[in-house]
Amino acid sequence: MTRVASLFLPQLPIERLRRAERPSSPPEPARPGPRFPEPVDDNPGACSVPRGGGWRPGARWAHDARPDASAIDALPAHQRPTMRELGRRSEAASPIFRTLRSDDGPPPGAAAPIMPLWGVRPTILVARTGQRDLVTAVCPAALDLGLVPGMAAAHARALVSDLDICDADPDADRAWLDRLALHAARYWTPSAAVSGSDGLWLDLSGTTHLFGGEERFAARLLGFLKRLGFSARVAIAGTPGAAHALARYGGASVRILPEGGEGEALAPMPLAALRLTPDALAAAARFGIERIADLYPMPRGPLARRLGRAAVERLDQARGHVPEPIVPVIPFEMPEARRALLEPIGTAEAIEQVISDLLGDLVPQLRERSLGIRSLVLRCDRVDMGQQLITIGTARATRDAKHLLRLFRLRIDRIEPGLGIETMLLAAPQVEPLAPEAIGAGFDTAREAPDLAPLVDALAGRAGEAALFRLSAIESDVPERAIGRADPMAKPVGWPVWTRPVRMLTRPEALSGVVALLPDHPPRRFAWRGRSYSVVAGDGPERIHGEWWRRVGEMWAVRDYFRVEAESGERFWLFRRGDAVTDNSGDLSWYMHGVFG
Repeated sequence: MTRVASLFLPQLPIERLRRAERPSSPPEPARPGPRFPEPVDDNPGACSVPRGGGWRPGARWAHDARPDASAIDALPAHQRPTMRELGRRSEAASPIFRTLRSDDGPPPGAAAPIMPLWGVRPTILVARTGQRDLVTAVCPAALDLGLVPGMAAAHARALVSDLDICDADPDADRAWLDRLALHAARYWTPSAAVSGSDGLWLDLSGTTHLFGGEERFAARLLGFLKRLGFSARVAIAGTPGAAHALARYGGASVRILPEGGEGEALAPMPLAALRLTPDALAAAARFGIERIADLYPMPRGPLARRLGRAAVERLDQARGHVPEPIVPVIPFEMPEARRALLEPIGTAEAIEQVISDLLGDLVPQLRERSLGIRSLVLRCDRVDMGQQLITIGTARATRDAKHLLRLFRLRIDRIEPGLGIETMLLAAPQVEPLAPEAIGAGFDTAREAPDLAPLVDALAGRAGEAALFRLSAIESDVPERAIGRADPMAKPVGWPVWTRPVRMLTRPEALSGVVALLPDHPPRRFAWRGRSYSVVAGDGPERIHGEWWRRVGEMWAVRDYFRVEAESGERFWLFRRGDAVTDNSGDLSWYMHGVFG
């Protein structure tokens, strides 16, 4: 007997977004009650305004006899006019609609607020479709206000002013569904697959007895998702199509359909429950077909001509006449090799031999799966129940056992065997696809570029991964902002055409005793770090303006850079603040910024 469960997540995009933005501190109560800004005056006393209302500036009596400030102050608080009505237009009028909130809940007999309070503003997700921004998902509060998926974002803004608009991220939603499917394949059922963009299919054939039956499994599944912050509906039926339709159009949070009841349960549902294409739904609307039950008495030939063969196939799959296979996700199994030793070992030679044997077991697994290693973890279980972990990383995916063994030799001295090591496990937590490489023919005279990855791995094993890096260009005109660190194997691009020094100081250092002819000549003499230099040649200036969009102080800032050569042969890169023409461009002070090789 085939039993399939369909998991439907109606608010997946909104709830995933709120789960990602959830603060670490405990949130405030989700549904606070009304809060009154001030106590209600049950005894207002004598009233000096006409019967039936408060201050009305447009009334005739208000123009004839406007009370002064003392008379207004004598009025009860609930009958005093606002400042805008008194003629002080510089102050904003109080809002017409107010949201009343209270931590104690509404008083007895108070009317419920118009919009439910969810602790956050109404939220919608918007995606760009052609030349329009369309709403793809709405939260329950926005749904109560009349916002629905598919409407224009401009229309939604016009209907609700206080609206939180976020960009839709279908890739993140799909990634979350993939993770949930992998979790289901590991803990619930071996056959789990993603169903569209808002649900999962779970093949429960022969597995529900492990959870106490289908009802208890559905309750457990909903409880798991509720703890994660997601709302869901679950339907269990004999076919994937029926379970899919009941989860989305059944109405109940849990719907369990007995075997063989798919046709009767699907009859009152709309045609959209069969996952038909928009063209098929439009054609069915033209012929007056609204429910699935309307398709049962129709001959297959005319039905296929009107709605297409896919509609007939979907109907047969939902009723169980045609099988609908589920393509399950396959959890990734970490490549690993394990050796249980007959006797505990403790010498470096014995540990190296076992590591070599583990690599000999692991490399064939990687070759069969076309994978390469980026990181390896060696776990040594000692006799005294202690563990030692040694990790190595590679700059590029590799399956070279000799190279990996050389990297482990650099770290064998970090292993403390204690009374002896009895079990060793080698696992590859980070792998990448690695296809076979083509070898050039013997008559190919072109020289291949040397592979630097083994050298980078060896140096990183001795000096540490943080000690190796390359310089990468960053989009900025200011020199100290235009260079950053990059991966040792990266290929930096975007270097400026202007000559830059080999060594650049982290912060420019001030020069003293500078002798220079303004405004465009390099200095003839300067002192730096307690030593005086005489310049025999110079080139420049290279003018660099400040980045005004970063801060106001760089609005008019100017630097004039010069390349100079001293009598002793050193070549420096220094600059002057200011253009020597306008006062607001700089104070004409000189600084050392780099040294050429």
